[in-house]
Amino acid sequence: QVQLVESGGGLVQPGGSLRLSCAGSGFTFSNNAIKWFRQTSGKDREFVAYISPSGGVSTYSGSVEGRFSISRDNVQERVYLQMNALKPEDTAVYYCNADVLLSRYWGQGTQVTVSS
Repeated sequence: QVQLVESGGGLVQPGGSLRLSCAGSGFTFSNNAIKWFRQTSGKDREFVAYISPSGGVSTYSGSVEGRFSISRDNVQERVYLQMNALKPEDTAVYYCNADVLLSRYWGQGTQVTVSS
């Protein structure tokens, strides 16, 4: 069965950095694009970053462009989100997503809190 598991969240001060990981299993990881989304309580889930199956193409939302960087390791079947210069407004639960054979899959999410 398809499974996605996020990790790496935590509490960080404004201006700090975190590196999130997304581990995939149950599908051909290297054939699928991966996206990161985030969601704050009471708000809609927001797109953060995209990476193509090979890792050759990546895109970001305007709010994180220049601060976040997405990458992947298809041998280890993991996608990473390096988050730098974090702001309080980055506080959210971060989810990774894979669309596999017309179905959308989500991990359980990992909490990122940016606070002084």
